[in-house]
Order: sequence, then C-alpha cells, then structure tokens
Amino acid sequence: MEDYRELADEVAADIAAGRLRPGDRLPPQRDFARRRGIAGSTAARVYAELTRRGLTVGEVGRGTFVRASARRPGTALAEPSGTRVDLELNYPVIPEQAGLLGDGIRPLLRPDVLEASMRPVGAAGTPHAREAVADLLARAGWRPDPARVLFAGNGRQAIAAVIAALVPPGARLGVEELTYPVVKTIAARLGVTLVPLPVDGAGLVPEAVEAAARKAPLRAVYLQPTLHNPLSLTMPVERRAELAAVLERLDVPAIEDGIWSFLRHEAPPLAAVAPERTILVDSLSKRLAPGLTVGFAVVPEAVVPHVTAALHSGGSAPPRFALEAAVRLAGDGIVESLSRGKRRDAEARQEIARRHLGEFAVRGDPRSYYCWWELPPPWRADTFVAAAARHGIAVTPAAAFAVGDNRTPNAVRLGLASPPPETLARALATLAGLARSSPDDLLAE
Repeated sequence: MEDYRELADEVAADIAAGRLRPGDRLPPQRDFARRRGIAGSTAARVYAELTRRGLTVGEVGRGTFVRASARRPGTALAEPSGTRVDLELNYPVIPEQAGLLGDGIRPLLRPDVLEASMRPVGAAGTPHAREAVADLLARAGWRPDPARVLFAGNGRQAIAAVIAALVPPGARLGVEELTYPVVKTIAARLGVTLVPLPVDGAGLVPEAVEAAARKAPLRAVYLQPTLHNPLSLTMPVERRAELAAVLERLDVPAIEDGIWSFLRHEAPPLAAVAPERTILVDSLSKRLAPGLTVGFAVVPEAVVPHVTAALHSGGSAPPRFALEAAVRLAGDGIVESLSRGKRRDAEARQEIARRHLGEFAVRGDPRSYYCWWELPPPWRADTFVAAAARHGIAVTPAAAFAVGDNRTPNAVRLGLASPPPETLARALATLAGLARSSPDDLLAE
C-alpha cells in the first residue's frame, strides 16, 4: 500500500513541473481514489496533506484547487531538526506504558497459553471477556449487561458495523454538525446520508433532532456526549435526559461514541439513561495503545443479531490474542492504572496549551487531549494550516469535521497527545506567534 505522503509528493511534483497550474481543479477525492486504486480515506489524507503544505485550497461545494500562492513543493514538511510535530494524530503515551503492557502480556507468551490465544473467536468474544469489559465500562453507578457486549478488531470497525446494522443505504443518519471524520468516510462507503445537527454549549440540541426528523425520517443518531471530538464538550446529565426523551418519542436509536470517555469516567453514559435505545461503542486504543486494541459495543437485545451479522460480514471480529490481552490487562488493573496516568497527562498538556494559547479563543476540557481554536481574523483555517505546515507542525482544519454545506468555522483542532511535552510546548509557542502575525507575512516570505 502506498503511503499517502508519497502520493502527495507525486501531486506536488506535478505542481512544481507546471503540469498542474494555479487555479486548476483537482479531481474529486472519489475519482482520485479510483484512479490510484486506493481507499477513499487514503485519498482524503492525500488532499489534506496537500492543503497542509500550502499547495491546494478546498472550497465548499466546488472542490479542491491548486493555490495561486503555491511555493516550491517538497516532501512532508518538518522542523529544522527533521522531526515533524504531529498535532493531528492523537495517541496518548505515558512513560510507564510500555513497561506495564509488557508485564501484562508476558504470561500470554507461554507456549500453552499462546496456542489457545491464537484460536479464532467470534463477535461475541468469550464469557470472561464480556464480564471484563462490563467491569471496565462501569461508571457512575451503571454497569452494562455482559450478555449485550460484542467485540470488533477496533473502535472504527465497531462504529462501522453498528451504522451498517442500523442505517440502510440511502437512509439518513443524524450527526453533530462537527463530527468524527471517520464517520464521514464510513457513511460515504455505506451510501448513508449524514444530516448535520446543531450543537450548543451543552452538546447536541434535542430540538434539532426533532426538527430534522420532521423533514425526513432519521434511522439513527451518532453522537459523542462525553469529551466531544473536536469540541471537548461533555453533555450535562439534564441534557442527556432531554435527548433520551426525544429519541424515545421519535423511536430513533442512538450510537454513542465513548472512545475518550475514560478521561471523564465520572460522567454517566447516555446508555445509562436510555439503555434500550443506545448502542455504546468504545475501544482500548486510547487507554492502551493503537497496536494493542479491541473495539466493543454494548448493544440492546433487539439489535444484537443485526450488529453481530454486520461484524461478521465485515470481517471485523477481534483477534483472540488482543482479546485475551485486554482481559488480562483489565483484570490485573493495568488498564485502570494507565487510564489514571493518562488523565493526569491530559491535564498537564492542557495546562501547556493554556500557558501558550490563553490569549486566544481556545476551547478545551482540563481532562481532554485536544482543543478547538477559533482563529483570530484575518486568518482562515486553510491558510493557517499551510503556515503551520511550513514550520513543520501538522494541525487539523475545521473542514475535516464539518458535515454538509453549513458554514465551516475558521478553526483548527489541536491534538495534544502525541508529541513529548517539551516539543508540544515549542509547537504551541510557534503557533501562537503565527496567530499574532498576519497571513500577509506568510505570502511575503
């Protein structure tokens, strides 16, 4: 599989050679993916990389164009030290992580145990695994029924299977107007129409769900009520109850994405308020590591067969070794130990962000690994992303999260989890300096 940066380099070379000239329109991402024989998600990353390099600009409803101000393109931009600071990918790692994980999985490497853990397992996992995940997800007085826990290889697979089970091709799925970008890719692949729903300071607006359903039926609503990505909002208990009542009246199920909720474990899930109408999706990728993860879904009894079928038909059943590792790591207390450490780490990184960006309109939660920056005028998100890339810093523009034709905010999301704290501080200081300057300074370079 070609790396998306290499494909971006090829397009950059066409721009440098004049084969693509300022103002030329790039093909739609779907056409680009088909011509190159790549996934749609890879094409999206290629186009995002070109935007980060300042070579292209996306215009809502029109497409992606070669920028008139494009400089000599090159390979993926980096700091003078040669290290690219990635504030897009967001995988938290704390110092004790590798040691704890190594200690936890070492017993699985005994030949007799390893042989058993290499056998296949279905979406239902094992009774021991279902009990362990039910304990892991329990919070604020709620514990899911272990019989309703299903497993996938990762959280993305779980989300895709649940959407496929609930929303047929051509039907409508309600989502927050700024949503997890992978859901946009999943919906496009499944032929599902996304309906953007307004969000206020307390999260998804229940009345907006009713208004959308009056226009045409919604088959489900996908939302992130705890530490919404990218806005870091956490829905108050009262708002969750209001939303549950609306979903009950409309007879519409909710898909609750709880991937980051371990950082605010005191917040009860929507599944605790509306257990028969909510499918809770979660995974271990953020708690543990992306290379050692399992996705899971807590599914109401009525739809267990449908989600199970979607997991099996999509080849999304979990690897048994990862499942056995998760059970052992949870039972030994390592998952909870790492979760506590990452809560402290998130707080420390948010403090770094506050120290460097406190003068700007930056929204975050003290326990979140990302923040949302509404850029000061006259900056536009695409120009700021390009300027950051020239300093070797990758950030995510608001357009990556926006759904539909609504006005995209002039904002970027900053993922705080991946760089070392010292590198993060330098990168945020650089971004603050950029924001204090003018885009004209960039064009004058």
